[in-house]
Amino acid sequence: MKQSRTVRRTLAAALTATALLAAAGCAPGGTAPAPAPSSSSSQAVVTDVAAAGNVTLKMSDFWGGSEGEWIKSMIQKFQTKYPNVKIERTQEDWGQLTSTLNLQLAEQDGPDIATANNGWQSLGTLAKGNLVLNLDKYSTAFGWDKLIPSTIARQNQFTTDFKTIGSGSLFSTPVARVSLIGIYYNVEKLNKLGITPPTTLTEFEAAAAKIKDAGEIPIAYGSQDSPTAVLLGLQAMYASADAINNFTYGDTAVTADQAGLTKAAETVKKWNDSGWFTPHHEGINYQDAVANYLDGKGIFRFEYTGSLGLTDAQQGKFKYIQLPQASGSGTVGVGAAPSAMVIASKCKNPDVAAAFLDFLMSKDAAQASADFGLIPLMHSDITVPEKMATLQTEAAGADAIAKSDGFVPYFDWTSPTMLDTLNQQMQLLYAGKTDPAGLVKAVDADRNAFLTGSK
Repeated sequence: MKQSRTVRRTLAAALTATALLAAAGCAPGGTAPAPAPSSSSSQAVVTDVAAAGNVTLKMSDFWGGSEGEWIKSMIQKFQTKYPNVKIERTQEDWGQLTSTLNLQLAEQDGPDIATANNGWQSLGTLAKGNLVLNLDKYSTAFGWDKLIPSTIARQNQFTTDFKTIGSGSLFSTPVARVSLIGIYYNVEKLNKLGITPPTTLTEFEAAAAKIKDAGEIPIAYGSQDSPTAVLLGLQAMYASADAINNFTYGDTAVTADQAGLTKAAETVKKWNDSGWFTPHHEGINYQDAVANYLDGKGIFRFEYTGSLGLTDAQQGKFKYIQLPQASGSGTVGVGAAPSAMVIASKCKNPDVAAAFLDFLMSKDAAQASADFGLIPLMHSDITVPEKMATLQTEAAGADAIAKSDGFVPYFDWTSPTMLDTLNQQMQLLYAGKTDPAGLVKAVDADRNAFLTGSK
């Protein structure tokens, strides 16, 4: 079963902390980095892949399931288009690749292209450690600066002094698909209770109360190892996209409270105290929580799109909602490409590697995403197969966010330790050992310690 992004990131966190920080100090206050290999090179980009001669590129990624089928299809299509290019793919699990990528990229026989994790924990340290290329010249040559939405582009940018995330040069690219945080609902169960799918947070809370009164579980949940989706999903309903983006990208003028975290934590606590979550959720791990939900235990679930692992037969039995902001001012949602695509600094054919990254952002790649049940990104004229009833609702959610320019990054990108801080604080909140104000204070302290170089 495909794990949620939070779980996979949690598994990787302990492994990456030492290895990545050893490769290069990641805090803005750390040692000055060596100049990054970059697009500032005077050598012009050659976009004619066919003229490159015979080229073999090594690629390492962590995609399995539908995502794995998608990348295999894209490799085959690229090789068919350019018979002179061979891409040798190695698939690893999330934790293994994330914890060893810095070492792999330093090896002469390591990957030329790889999937990295956005944020300071992975991409920032790889870029600062001189292990991946600055892609600015490729952005100009291939038109990425016009293709990639600004809120998505920021997720791949660092200043070249590596003091700031979310602006500056491009060190990775997205792919033509996206992952969101939103709410799934069990269609049959909701209909049986005579409840219309909610379109606002107020309607959602009214529905949850009715479900509780009917003796059902309103929100399927397991907080043992993956508690944050509900918090971050709510945060996006309370704060502006600018506030969340600016906090995550290091603007010290913005506090976690201004980024909507206090209201989100207060709402989570209220829902928990009201008994709207799965009973004894503190002892339920992520995989069991998903299995329970798919088995009919619970009507709503905050989740990362694609993480339920729905079969073709389950498509349409569960549908997706992207609720607008509580204020009614558009739709903001946590959304990002499922990885950051990087080119190794030692890559001998970076122009061809960049052409492949460009191919992964193409309309063909977006259509293939939909065909494999994944949410397409960067292209609006994509046909979602009729049999993919759940995907149709997920794609509608992505479209609502895009129309509001409301994509925000994963909040834990703020610092290498933020995911641990959020997980720990939520568990303390449920145990009654902290309150929403204490949670927010801990988040501010984590971010500020990182930015000042004291953590």
